[in-house]
Amino acid sequence: MRSGFVGLIGRPNVGKSTLVNSIVGKKVAITTSKPQTTRNIIQGIYNDEDTQIVFLDTPGIHKPNHKLGEMLNRQAYYSMEDADVLLFVVDAKEPFGKGEQFILEKLKTVDKPVILVINKVDQMRKEEIFEKIIEYKDLYSFQEIIPLSALKKKNLEELLKILKNYLPDQVRYYGESDVTNRSLEFMMAEMVREKVMELTAEEVPHSLTCLTTAVEVGKTSYTIYVDIIVDRESLKKIIVGKNGSMIKEIGIRARKDLEEFLSKKVYLELRVKTVKNWRDKERYLEEYGFHEFE
Repeated sequence: MRSGFVGLIGRPNVGKSTLVNSIVGKKVAITTSKPQTTRNIIQGIYNDEDTQIVFLDTPGIHKPNHKLGEMLNRQAYYSMEDADVLLFVVDAKEPFGKGEQFILEKLKTVDKPVILVINKVDQMRKEEIFEKIIEYKDLYSFQEIIPLSALKKKNLEELLKILKNYLPDQVRYYGESDVTNRSLEFMMAEMVREKVMELTAEEVPHSLTCLTTAVEVGKTSYTIYVDIIVDRESLKKIIVGKNGSMIKEIGIRARKDLEEFLSKKVYLELRVKTVKNWRDKERYLEEYGFHEFE
């Protein structure tokens, strides 16, 4: 029996959450094309006959411009200290830049195995993949370099095989059927937030969060109440939409995913609230589930 914690770090939108979902085999972290979709450390739990790997999906490391952004970066740094092994995930299609250099400098302060994961190689030629490996291999003493496609589930078995060599423990932290450490209420709110992000322009996703306020469990159904919280009244109008058209579409899409996730009928009640400057107020950050890491 081998087990351990594997932290994923990287810039926003490199595919960390998609990688965790693909390995776990269930959607435990929401994914969108918008930066900073992940806002909390989410544990995705992989189990097989003789192994348990707890993957720590973290917010993308970025230049913050409010308290929430600073807090998200600290969550990523915390996972670097807390994990047994680190996966530095990069987008194969993006050139090496200041963001990657900043993370590499952070990695130089951490004494633990670091594996470079070059993601999104499914549309690249072998020569291009080789060039990307060459670009990175002398920048840091990586234990391994693994090219893969999280979306297409290409080369994931090789990654798991390699990771097993670095797991230090011999105990299961979670049950064999567990896939995440996050509560059902958290997952419900995240699925709503994902749909808001998908359907709205770039200005809205950064300014919103979602909070499950109540859940009523019936024999064959769930009734779920979720608040969609934004920091300006103008954004509230966008999310509600003309004659309620946008909030209706958000509800339809979120309900579909929730029913698939819960395997029950779902009745979903959404409410949009404006809380001015919530991203810069510690009281609200704590209330909405964004906890500090020292």
